[in-house]
Amino acid sequence: MKKMAHAPSSRHAVIRRASLLFIAFVLALGIAWPDGTNTAIYGLNRLLRTNIPYVQLPLVLGLDLQGGARLEYVADLSNIPESEKASAMEGVRDVIERRVNSLGVSEPLVQSVKAGNEWRMAVELAGIRDINEAIRVIGETPTLDFREENKEAGRSLTDDEQKKLDEQNTEIKKKAEDAFQRVKKGEVTLEALARAESDITVSRENGGDLGWLSAEPIYRGLADRLRNTEAGKLYEGVVDDGGTLYVAQVLEQKDNGGEVRASHILIQWAGAASSPSTSTKEEARVRIEALKKQITPQNFDALARQYSEESGAAQGGGDLDWFGRDAMVQPFDEAVFALAKGAISDIVETEFGFHLIHKTDERPSTDMRVRVVAYAKKQPSDIINTEPWQRTTLTGKQLKRAQLDFDQRTGQSQVSLQFDDEGTKLFAELTKKNIGKAIGIFLDDQPISVPVVNQEIVGGQAVITGSFSIAEAKLLAQRLQAGALPVPISIIAQQSVGPTLGSESVAASVRAGLFGFLFVALFMLALYRIPGLMSVMALGFYAAVVIALFKIIPVTLTLSGIAGFILSLGIAVDANVLIFERLKEELRAGKSMSAALDEAFRRAWLSIRDGNATTLISCAVLYWFSSSIIKGFALTLALGVLTSMFSAIVVTRLLLHLVARPRIVAKVPWLFLSK
Repeated sequence: MKKMAHAPSSRHAVIRRASLLFIAFVLALGIAWPDGTNTAIYGLNRLLRTNIPYVQLPLVLGLDLQGGARLEYVADLSNIPESEKASAMEGVRDVIERRVNSLGVSEPLVQSVKAGNEWRMAVELAGIRDINEAIRVIGETPTLDFREENKEAGRSLTDDEQKKLDEQNTEIKKKAEDAFQRVKKGEVTLEALARAESDITVSRENGGDLGWLSAEPIYRGLADRLRNTEAGKLYEGVVDDGGTLYVAQVLEQKDNGGEVRASHILIQWAGAASSPSTSTKEEARVRIEALKKQITPQNFDALARQYSEESGAAQGGGDLDWFGRDAMVQPFDEAVFALAKGAISDIVETEFGFHLIHKTDERPSTDMRVRVVAYAKKQPSDIINTEPWQRTTLTGKQLKRAQLDFDQRTGQSQVSLQFDDEGTKLFAELTKKNIGKAIGIFLDDQPISVPVVNQEIVGGQAVITGSFSIAEAKLLAQRLQAGALPVPISIIAQQSVGPTLGSESVAASVRAGLFGFLFVALFMLALYRIPGLMSVMALGFYAAVVIALFKIIPVTLTLSGIAGFILSLGIAVDANVLIFERLKEELRAGKSMSAALDEAFRRAWLSIRDGNATTLISCAVLYWFSSSIIKGFALTLALGVLTSMFSAIVVTRLLLHLVARPRIVAKVPWLFLSK
């Protein structure tokens, strides 16, 4: 017998493929909806005593959703040849990106754009809190300098140097003791002496008045020594806190509400102050709630060392030492002082993240306002330089040009340097005395290359060699060039987006997505019944996979990107409409449901392929030749289209084969578009 052209798939094969799709759906859903997944993982860890890691793949939100700032600069390239302007701007962009990264901003966007005869730099900082600090850091002129190894680093003082240090500190102590006697006898006022001799700037400028000491933790040692001194009294003798000698008078005292000692566990999310975390706020909440359920005063220290995301928690167990009121941010301060001694707080939210606080001790205390004359003691670092590198007089001011080059013998990428006349002389002297040693090249106080000197280099030309790829050598040349120009930049526009506006935009976008999904689902159910229901289930698979892809890649979501995703919801069922209309035709021709399904999918595929290909071409054009805002729309739409093709051709087809059994179709043919 001749084999049928559209033999139905075996039942076992259909079930096997459906099982694989279900597993893929569960994995995608677990990534797309981490709160539910992490709750399940917490339960499994408690039940099975395992340590399954939590899902920590947050959505990366753009400036318009997370809040932040957009800064625009214009660069002064009047002294740069036209052919080198684009390269110079790339170097400046690289410097700005590194500076922005030092602010802890997640997913910063830095772009150079030519507008007429001007070169501009656009900087988008999602989640930034202190815009003035960002402007200050970005606007600094890049600094380039050359340093040599410090022979003094790491060594101890010699006997003669230690003797000299002791003699100097003896003289300083005698000076402080003489000052105390002069003030005590009334020969000079403490205020006048502070203005004339104090080594602390605030003391010298304010006539010795340091203000209330609780506001400055660096004066904790001083405060402890003065604790029993009455207001208006001069402390008897000289206060030595190890690094500084003080002649001190307590001006005022007040009860500051006592002091507490506490430890805490900090769990952060992306966008929290000083947070390197990539977790969402919801994921952070799941983790802190899980810790809250298992924490006790006995295991607090161990859990803090293991889970707290505060710097140094692994060593100190989250211990904050003693502190008074208003030393911490307000929510933390209110929570810790309301606790009983030995108690653990509920979850406390601050700008830094979620906290669990363990109040370990408390004591009464007073705050004091103090006037001092400060005499700084000499330290070993005042005699020897302990830094591993020491600066030289050769800087970026003497560098004329840095460019990508190639070794003529090996073809290896390298960076060639050209100094001006002054730099030529300085570089020759520097290389002559450092033959066989390393010279550090620093940009913005960060080492970017540490080449070893093989011989004295004269003529003002040098080559930096190493295992560079072409891209790495080019990047190094750009960094040197940007530091050597330098290229002045001036801010011409700034725009702030508040986090409240961003959260409102996210909420509105989520509502729009849900309504879009609901209306599409109702339309498909009303028009196509059981096949429509299968397409809605495939649409759920599509949504979970797309959101999971957004997190895995990751895609920086903006309002336009969300618009592209919502638009792709409609496109996701477009292929199903073509298939179902073709299915109606095949069923009218008298074919069985299984054969009609296979033929409908086969004949609709060409139209689906060509229609989606045109959309993908448009997305590619928008992505490569448009601004960042449109790029987000193009990328999310393209991912949605590709995923929708899979969900329509594979998922919907498999689900229909699973449910469209002959006996079921025969009983309710109208639900399957038959007759």
